[in-house]
Amino acid sequence: MPKPLIAIVGRPNVGKSMLFNKLIGQRLSIVEDTPGVTRDRIYGEGEWRGRKFRLVDTGGIEPSTDNQILAFMREQAQIAIDNADVIVFVTDIKTGMTASDQEVAGMLQRSRKPIVLAVNKMDATGHMNPDFYEFYNLGLGDPVAVSAVHGHGTGDLLDECFQYFPDEMEDEEDDDTIQVAIIGKPNVGKSSLTNRILGEERVIVSNVAGTTRDAIDSYFENEHGKYNFIDTAGMRKKSKVDDNIEKYSVLRATMAIDRSDVCLIMIDANEGVTEQDTKVAGLAHEAGKASIIVVNKWDAIEKDDKTMDRMREEIRRDLSFMPYAPILFISALTGQRVPRLFELINYVNDQSAMRITTGMLNNVLSDAQTRVQPPSDKGKRLKIYYMTQVGVKPPHFVVFCNEKKLFHFSYRRYLENQIRSVFGLEGTPIIMTVRQKGEDDK
Repeated sequence: MPKPLIAIVGRPNVGKSMLFNKLIGQRLSIVEDTPGVTRDRIYGEGEWRGRKFRLVDTGGIEPSTDNQILAFMREQAQIAIDNADVIVFVTDIKTGMTASDQEVAGMLQRSRKPIVLAVNKMDATGHMNPDFYEFYNLGLGDPVAVSAVHGHGTGDLLDECFQYFPDEMEDEEDDDTIQVAIIGKPNVGKSSLTNRILGEERVIVSNVAGTTRDAIDSYFENEHGKYNFIDTAGMRKKSKVDDNIEKYSVLRATMAIDRSDVCLIMIDANEGVTEQDTKVAGLAHEAGKASIIVVNKWDAIEKDDKTMDRMREEIRRDLSFMPYAPILFISALTGQRVPRLFELINYVNDQSAMRITTGMLNNVLSDAQTRVQPPSDKGKRLKIYYMTQVGVKPPHFVVFCNEKKLFHFSYRRYLENQIRSVFGLEGTPIIMTVRQKGEDDK
């Protein structure tokens, strides 16, 4: 049974994101003193009274606005409300009850969902601010006084939410869910791909670069398996990261890579591989993540029978550090080849988790050394005793030898190629650690 879902809503700048972070116990949502910072629905998980729940932070609701982004935010908040088991409506004691609060309250009442009213920024202890009582006029029952900054009242707030949780049934652990991070520079179509996969306007899509500022989780299940797609903010050149929110976005994208199993590295077919694409791909490679290079907007390219081969060669040249990553040409706009992504995601995820027995590895090692002798220096030859696998995601091999300094980079690469030629390991980097005989096993 799915975990209960709590949606945090309210007008801009009342402290929703800070309260969200306090309730889940980590700084997942961007917090900044600028209205409109949280634009999409951000998901997190928490636990209360032995019950796990999901929490969704939404962009501020402006009931009446002509601003395109604010209108998008209102739509996203409405989707969160529609999917929630309980709604936490956050208001601000410092501004008092506003006309916008009353409009939002009416919108929430029409949803017919359980609503818990939170009056935030009640930071002082020992006495009750008399302005607190005016929030009874919203007609949503007893307000709960909270301080997102200090954490006061959050237990009372969760107690109120807890009573509306659906009856608990046996939970199914979703350990087989593949975490997929969609990464790339701004405006390559990451959000469009997420929406194409999900079949709904799950993420704000705009042709303004930088619309997605947080990393947003979207669960999806089909005949191929269970997936959590993490749509990340586009990563710009550092020289262009000129405001705090943008810096946070790059940090979120990097964190999304860290918690992913597979990275979809998106490239704009119109531009080819840029310097920034190389840096983004490098983050996934260095993090040891299984990766697929996804060339988007393929529908916009004038093609002949050699166009795809030429671009594939250019990508291999420009991303020469990750020759293992398969390349897929798609169009998020038309859906061309998007279904093929699921097979590739499953394949590279399985390859990254592959375990090879020590016996099989050493058969390959013996054969490789017979074909190409290990290097020597000043009459002393490298002796490789054996190889074993010590980890997965990515596959991690340890090679034991007589002298580390004789283990030249070129021979390491040769052994890696031999391993790949026998076992595949397509789509995943490989870690190879060299240890000298007698070296401490740290």
